[in-house]
Amino acid sequence: MIHTTPRVPGPALRRLTTTLYGYAFLSDLVLLYPLYVVFFADTGLSVGQISSLFVLWSAAGILFEVPSGAWADVVSRRLLLCLAPLVTAGGYALWVLLPSYPAFAVGFLLWGAGGALVSGALEALVWTEMDRLGAADRYVRVLGRARTAGVLAVVLSGVLAGPVLAAGGYPAVGAASVLACLLATTVAARFPEHRAAPAAVESTAPDDGELGWWDTLRAGVAQVRTRPPVRSAVLLVAVVAADWGALDEYTPLLALDTGVGARAVPLLLLLLWAGVTIGGLLAPVGERWGGRGYAALLGLVGVALAGGALLRHPAGFVLLAVAFGAAQLATVLADARLQARITGDSRATVTSLAGMATDLLVIGTYAVYGLLATELGNAVAFAVTAGPYLVVALVLLRRRRRSAAVPVAAAAPGST
Repeated sequence: MIHTTPRVPGPALRRLTTTLYGYAFLSDLVLLYPLYVVFFADTGLSVGQISSLFVLWSAAGILFEVPSGAWADVVSRRLLLCLAPLVTAGGYALWVLLPSYPAFAVGFLLWGAGGALVSGALEALVWTEMDRLGAADRYVRVLGRARTAGVLAVVLSGVLAGPVLAAGGYPAVGAASVLACLLATTVAARFPEHRAAPAAVESTAPDDGELGWWDTLRAGVAQVRTRPPVRSAVLLVAVVAADWGALDEYTPLLALDTGVGARAVPLLLLLLWAGVTIGGLLAPVGERWGGRGYAALLGLVGVALAGGALLRHPAGFVLLAVAFGAAQLATVLADARLQARITGDSRATVTSLAGMATDLLVIGTYAVYGLLATELGNAVAFAVTAGPYLVVALVLLRRRRRSAAVPVAAAAPGST
C-alpha cells in the first residue's frame, strides 16, 4: 500500500534522487562497453567464441537474478548496491590482466552476478524510500531520469574510449572502467535505507517480513503465481524490456546494411541513444496516459522499429530513434506499474523475477533473430522481431474493453 503524508521532506528526497542519478551514471561510465567485442577479437577469439561468451553472460544473469533478489529482501539492499560494482570491477580487471577466453568467461560470470545484485534491489530500495517519504507518485519521473543518466554515461563512454585507448591501450581502458565501479560503490554508500517493520499482507502471500532467504523467495514466487495483477505486470515488464534490449545489439549490423561506412555507424547509433534519452525524460508525461495511451505507445514502438529497418536507408534511423525512445518510456512505465502492485516485503524478489523473465526472452529473441537474419537478412529480421509490441498493444486494448468499468487509476500502466 502506498503511504501518503502531507509534506515531502525535500532534503531527504533530494539525497535519495541525487544518489540514484550518480549511481546510475557511474555504473554505466564503463569505457570497456564500446570496446570489449573488439578487445576479444584482438585477443584472438573467434566469432563463435565471442557468441558463446554472450550466452554465458545471459545465463549468469538468469542464474543469479532471483536468488539475489530474495537476498535483497533479507539483508541490506544498500549493501548489495555497494557490492555489485566491486564484483563487476573484478571481472573487468581480470579481462585486462589475463586476456584469454577463460578470463573473459569468468569476467562475464562476475558481470552477470554484479548486474543481478543491482536488479531488484535498486528498484525496491528507491520505491520503498520514496513511499516512506510520501513521494511514490514521483517514482516514474525519478526512474526516467535515472535511466537517462545511465544512457548519458554510455554515450560519454563511447566518446572517451577511443582517446583513452590511443593513450594507454586496453590496460588504461580497463583501469578507467574499474575506477568508475569503485566510485559507484562510494556513491552507493550514501543511499538511505529504512526497512519497514514487518506488516501483514494479503492472504495470498505469507507474512514474509520475518522469513529467511528461502521462505522470502517462496513468498515472492507465490505473489507472482497467485496474484494476477502482479503476474501481468511482471510479464509486461519482461516483454517490453526484452525485445528492444535484444534488438539494440544488432543495430550496428543494420547500420552497415544501409550502405554507410564503418566510421558512420557510431553517428547513427548516437541518434538512437538520443532517442532513448528523450524517452526517459518524457516519463512524467507518459504516466498521465491511460491504458489506451500506453497501448498506442507500444504500437508506435512496433511500427517505428519495423518501418525504420525496412527503409534500408540511414534516414530510417530517425524512425528507429523514435522507436527506441518510446520503448524506453514504455519500459519505465511498466516498471512503475509493477512496483505499485507489489505488496509485502518480497519487493526485490518479485522485481528480480521480472528481470529473469526478461533475460529468458532476450535469449529467445537472439535465437529467433539469428534464424531470421540468416535466411532473410537483418532488415526483415528486425521488423519481424518487433512484432510482439503490436501483439501486446492489441491485448491491452482488448482487456481495456472488457474491464471498461475499472477506474483508470487502477488500469493505467503508469499509475502509482
